[in-house]
Amino acid sequence: MKISELSERSGVPVATVKFYIREGMLPRGETVSATRAEYDEGHLARLRVIAALTGVRGLPLARVRDILALIDAPTGDPVEILGRAVGALPPYVDELRGDHPLARAAIAELGLTYDADFTAVAQLEEALRALEAAGLDASPAALRRYGDAMLQVASAELALLPGMRLDEAVTYAVLGTALYEPVMLALRRLAHHHLLVARPPASTDPEEKRRNLSQKP
Repeated sequence: MKISELSERSGVPVATVKFYIREGMLPRGETVSATRAEYDEGHLARLRVIAALTGVRGLPLARVRDILALIDAPTGDPVEILGRAVGALPPYVDELRGDHPLARAAIAELGLTYDADFTAVAQLEEALRALEAAGLDASPAALRRYGDAMLQVASAELALLPGMRLDEAVTYAVLGTALYEPVMLALRRLAHHHLLVARPPASTDPEEKRRNLSQKP
């Protein structure tokens, strides 16, 4: 396909496509004449990955380059590679290494694996500190509500990985995390809205409240 068709199918302006090519983020097309190059479905797939990361999640180009480098050369321990790829996604934390006492205690309570170098550990530490500072509930019972639900979600997502090549798994993990996390956030808010709207209105009749209380076991 021509670069104009690549642009049209991907929704990325031609000027931006050319910029990605100059930056080495998108491979050059196959030269067919002095003024024309041909692009294929591989270019389209790559461009959609870049567009999703830069457009939907607003990642800086440096982070996108890190992810693309892992997709292009996924060598080493698969768990470490997937961790580095997902770690390139926001939220970003300044302190990645060292001990994270709040996160370590929470992870132990939930029966998860603690790895001080895994980005999500530092992210959890910052989130728990923010809860404590705001006086919100960060007890084991509160965390388990989220931890148990997320473990089910993660199990369903990772069930697809065994049949993938490592580069496909990295792409899947990054895009799945980047694009499904906003979906999960929206669904949580929609669930709150639904439960509040569907809940029967509270009675203002004192006698009815008394009868309801007397009927409770």
